[in-house]
Amino acid sequence: MAEQRVERRLAAILAGDVAGYSRLMGVDEEGTLSRLNAHRREFLEPKIADYRGRIVKRTGDGVLIEFASAVDATRCAVEIQRGMIERNAPVPQDKRIELRIGIHVGDIIIEDGDIFGDGVNIAARLEGIAQPGGICISEDAYRQVHGKLDTTFRDAGEHQLKNIAQPVRIYQLQQNGSPTGIAGPTLPQKPSIAVLPFQNMSDDPGQEYFADGIVEELITGLSRLRWLFVTSRTSSFQFKGQHVDMREIAKRLNVRYVLEGSVRKAGTRLRITGQLIDAATGAHIWAERYDGAMDDIFDLQDKITSNVVSAIEPSVRAAEIERATRKRPENLDAYDCYLRALAQHYRATRESCDEGVRLLEIALSLDQSYVPASALAAWFYFLRVLSGWTTSPQDEAARGLHLARAALELGRDDPVALSLAGWVVATLGHDLEAGVAAAEQAVHLSPNSAQVVDMSGYLLTLMGNQETALERFATALRLSPGDPVSYRFNTGAGIACLLMGRYDDAVAFCEKARRSHGKWGPTFRILSAGYAHLGQTQKASEALVRYRDLEPSASIAHLRRQLPYRNVEQAEHLWEGLRKAGLPE
Repeated sequence: MAEQRVERRLAAILAGDVAGYSRLMGVDEEGTLSRLNAHRREFLEPKIADYRGRIVKRTGDGVLIEFASAVDATRCAVEIQRGMIERNAPVPQDKRIELRIGIHVGDIIIEDGDIFGDGVNIAARLEGIAQPGGICISEDAYRQVHGKLDTTFRDAGEHQLKNIAQPVRIYQLQQNGSPTGIAGPTLPQKPSIAVLPFQNMSDDPGQEYFADGIVEELITGLSRLRWLFVTSRTSSFQFKGQHVDMREIAKRLNVRYVLEGSVRKAGTRLRITGQLIDAATGAHIWAERYDGAMDDIFDLQDKITSNVVSAIEPSVRAAEIERATRKRPENLDAYDCYLRALAQHYRATRESCDEGVRLLEIALSLDQSYVPASALAAWFYFLRVLSGWTTSPQDEAARGLHLARAALELGRDDPVALSLAGWVVATLGHDLEAGVAAAEQAVHLSPNSAQVVDMSGYLLTLMGNQETALERFATALRLSPGDPVSYRFNTGAGIACLLMGRYDDAVAFCEKARRSHGKWGPTFRILSAGYAHLGQTQKASEALVRYRDLEPSASIAHLRRQLPYRNVEQAEHLWEGLRKAGLPE
């Protein structure tokens, strides 16, 4: 029998959906459906027909359309977004149906009228990162439409799209000067930053290459933080040698934060300065100066990159959390709920866990596939189960494990999600290998993230690899000594030391943790066991009282179930110390 030939062709694919559809349906199901169907019947379908588009399929609020040319697809998309602004004008803001559109040109497979392949997948991913009312197109589509439309697209740099093997360069509808009047899209649910060319303040013009190299390394390093959108080198270097107001640069690049700096040479010494600016307010979020010798210029470059990236991560997170807390509660989206929950994550108390879960469940009701919210919620559920802060531990353990597995499945390129979800899978799911594999992948993706490195250390303590775990905690402390969760780095080091029988060191690390944050149960768990082993009965008793205040239902049996230490001999250092301190079996 002759093999059936697969039909292929080159096409422009448009993927679109309704932004915030779940929220709209939750508020007014019948009204939302009625308005969406009216838009389709009266405006969208006639406009698609005008540009000879073929509607391949609808998926609830989404649509997949095939066009013969990228020009037709893009013109259609621009007119749709322009028309939707007019149609939405008389509608209250919270009831408006706003569309997100992604366009790609690529090879597709046709079967029974449906289309498949990477060409379709890329268009769908582009639609997912477009802002409401916005359009994102791939570089392949941009080459076809450049110079042929009265619309401007800006280069948003290369991005690793989910489940797409190679990075894709993305172009976004320009915010300013666009005849459509559509707000230029930024990547949703991500803060955005541009690294400007560093000024060469030296008399030696040969240092120009070093300054440019620093910026390229910083862009690469920051791009590893998957929660942060980093403008490409091409976009930021257009301002090299120019004196342009910082707010104007941010406006033109469509970013919230700008990193600038300078390089100065004096003899065999180099001084590099950097400062991070919130372009919306002009406020300086972070500034630092680095000095080094010219002996190994590339080693110096690597050190500066590592230090700057690790310092910027908590600084931007803190700024984003502050921004979210200033928003009115009724205006929160999934990202804002996540940021507010992240602030609760830093506190790690019973009350903050309760509030974090509440916020994250709201975020997931708005966007059930939002990986950061799934991973952080899983972590909160673990804390509630471990600490005895729930009346339904089995249900919450199941919920936490479900969210952790979903985060691992959907967030394979998100290091923070991988590290948090890996811990929950290892503890609540008793799958240490899967947890450690996720944590190690997270470190590979983001080696300069102190929190990612720290979480990998905690997982290594479960596996019994205490020496490497101790190195990870030391690295986390070096990367981010002022991190709001640095008390966990010290507590982790204390755990590794206790499990190795180094009781003095365990107590020393956990005393540091206690001084910076006196409400973290594991700190007092290790202090009580460590002091008990050292024969300091009074201090062991005081630490245990504080521990049981924080985790009232704690017992050795409960801890054994939730903390599956692989090395039984090492774990006995903890269990025996807690027995000596007086923790019940």
